[in-house]
Amino acid sequence: MRLAAIDIGSNAARLLITDVISGPQGTKEFIKVALVRVPLRLGFDVFDKGEISPTKAENILKTIKAYKLLLEVYDVKNVKACATSAMRDAVNSREIINKVLEETGIEIEIISGNEEASLIYENHIAENMADSESYLYIDVGGGSTELTFFSDNKLVFKESFNIGTIRLLKNQVTEASWDKMKEFISKKTKGYHHVTAIGSGGNINKVFSISKRKEGKALSLSTLRDYYKEFNNLSVSQRISLYKLREDRADVIVPALLIYINVMRWSDADQIYVPKIGLADGLIHNLYDEVRLRNIEV
Repeated sequence: MRLAAIDIGSNAARLLITDVISGPQGTKEFIKVALVRVPLRLGFDVFDKGEISPTKAENILKTIKAYKLLLEVYDVKNVKACATSAMRDAVNSREIINKVLEETGIEIEIISGNEEASLIYENHIAENMADSESYLYIDVGGGSTELTFFSDNKLVFKESFNIGTIRLLKNQVTEASWDKMKEFISKKTKGYHHVTAIGSGGNINKVFSISKRKEGKALSLSTLRDYYKEFNNLSVSQRISLYKLREDRADVIVPALLIYINVMRWSDADQIYVPKIGLADGLIHNLYDEVRLRNIEV
């Protein structure tokens, strides 16, 4: 079965195409076929002015039209499209969504922060890890950070905070917002056995790549702090030159590291695993369940 997910975030839009095949003992394996990323950077409009500019609205439409052509080429029949923080906040998001639907036939669903956290959890990465650990999913985006925490294979909480990389670049995160997140994390994770973080998002994936760690190895909190200090002392152009970063990655990687570091500190997590998961992966898992249920009902 071939499935696709479109994730329209505050910094970029992604199209993920995945094959679902049967594995050993009847398990299902999700094999990535293609991943396309377009840096729409919607948050730079929305978090400043509250709406998406005509230029960026046109870029959204062009992007979805391009994605639709790719879906046809890859012969994908089932697709799920969702938008997150920037589209949640934009006063003209409904108008844009209606135009996209009219011209492409693809319906974009705006999901809440908690729904976003749930979809990321759909990847179930921690279910394959040690029962002696508590796990905190940390997904950092341009407009918000989603947290999902569970211990002894039981979901403890899922929460979304309007603290994201673009909001930080725009100086739109108050001390009160940081304090609220700190108090929530410290209180909700207190008393649980050792917490290990699981990171998702383009920035933590890039840091992991730069670190040259082997797949499956964790990054330490001290390593993240070292990278934060190093990147923070460089200009955006220096980060691009020295680390071969795209411009739309080079400016947000520092605030992203700050968020990961703070969340890990407040939850007493000293390591973070980076299994290359994200909202698009969770959407694929969710879509697979929907398609399978439809087939059963038929």
